[in-house]
Amino acid sequence: MRRVAITERGDWRAQAGACGFDFHTIGGAPYWDETAYYAFTLRQIEDDLEDPSAELHAMALDLVDEVLRDEAKLKQLAIAQPYWQWIADSWQQRQPHLYGRLDLAYDGNGPAKLYELNYDTPTSLFEAAFFQWQWLEDQRAAQRLPAHADQFNSLHEALVARFGQIAPELKHPLRFTAVRGSNEDQGTVAYLRDCAAQAGLHGELIALEDLGLSEDGRFTDLDDLVIGTLFKLYPLEDLFGEAFGQALPASGLQLLEPPWKAVLSNKGILPLLWQRHRGHPNLLPAHFDDGSALQPGWVRKPLHSREGANVALHLADGSWQESQGPYTGPCIIQAAHPLTAFDGRYPLIGCWVIGESACGIGIREDDSRITGDSARFVPHAIIDAVGMPGTLYA
Repeated sequence: MRRVAITERGDWRAQAGACGFDFHTIGGAPYWDETAYYAFTLRQIEDDLEDPSAELHAMALDLVDEVLRDEAKLKQLAIAQPYWQWIADSWQQRQPHLYGRLDLAYDGNGPAKLYELNYDTPTSLFEAAFFQWQWLEDQRAAQRLPAHADQFNSLHEALVARFGQIAPELKHPLRFTAVRGSNEDQGTVAYLRDCAAQAGLHGELIALEDLGLSEDGRFTDLDDLVIGTLFKLYPLEDLFGEAFGQALPASGLQLLEPPWKAVLSNKGILPLLWQRHRGHPNLLPAHFDDGSALQPGWVRKPLHSREGANVALHLADGSWQESQGPYTGPCIIQAAHPLTAFDGRYPLIGCWVIGESACGIGIREDDSRITGDSARFVPHAIIDAVGMPGTLYA
């Protein structure tokens, strides 16, 4: 694994605009960064990222039934009690799921380590599935990458296929929603809507703020049509806190991702995984935070935090780093395994699982060991390591 400088495509901003990637720059700072890429060998991709991600995904799914049958575990995960049965029913019915992202620390040596699962509202999908593939094709055509350069990326095809697989299990009509003011979330749901349409599954976009609730407790769109299935890029635990949240269990609304993903999108799954698979090479020791004193070498994360917010990192050398954010409540403690610096930047690898298969990666790169919402997306390529320039992990 190496970080390699490369010339940008001269027209990439025009290409981004043409395909709706209007969040390539956020707050005046670059989000998409193609001044460099990460180069991998095929062995690193297959043995160190793809296979372990598939195994970790299967291990996580194996825990869902156990958690949903154990009130003590549901309390540990701080899942609101009025929703327990609804969540359990969605699992017993095996309501279909679409996708998820595993965030991994990896520098080309040793096993990748699981930081967390993003299994309810994962983002950076469009740029991973579509725009970085377009980058690869253009750079090969420009001969800045060798003709044999490849990418761990069958995401688009897998998404279309998965929508086709789950279509018969979804209630109609289908709607896609996200917060109106988030360009990134709106761009993601627009992309997923397009993938669904390519599979023959059609649904309109609706802003989360425009969802209605009928007198008999059904969720409706702007035409007052009762929604059958709602793809929502909005955290399930936050939906519970909305005024209409209490209507969810009795509404008959089907969700993508399904309610049972509340178990896996919760950072409390990390200590539960460690309890079940203690010593697994891809897991970090983790436990629920009980407030006891800790030796240096740990990370504290709230159960429901996102985008690296409210994370406290205390390294073995005594150094300390903490990110700000809005999240409170119960936390977990995870053994510190700091990201490795490449050219002073810290890459976090997100491995995507579509259905049950690991299908591709996206890399977010930050100037800090805590990957925040301002982290840049940097493309990758699979290239034979011999004879290629670049910065080795350091």
